[in-house]
Amino acid sequence: MSWIHIIFALILLPAIATGMFRILRGPTAADRMMTAQLFGTCGVAILLLLSAGMNNPVLLDIALVFALLAALATVTFVSRTWRDNNKNNHGNLIQ
Repeated sequence: MSWIHIIFALILLPAIATGMFRILRGPTAADRMMTAQLFGTCGVAILLLLSAGMNNPVLLDIALVFALLAALATVTFVSRTWRDNNKNNHGNLIQ
């Protein structure tokens, strides 16, 4: 087991803890979504580091699934936000 990979994975944990503060305090939904992206990115990075450090290829597959889910969550958030903004703007233009 490579200790350097484990140490770098532990270094990424405070970024997730900081993100928890931002989710609780974030004034807008976009701030919360960016924090969710931070969780996804840090989670994938930690899984990749642990996979390399422990020589466990299963963690690579889990990291890939997390990356795909994070991308899907972002696309869903943007499409819902865009649709809601278009409805609001369209209604304001007619009135």
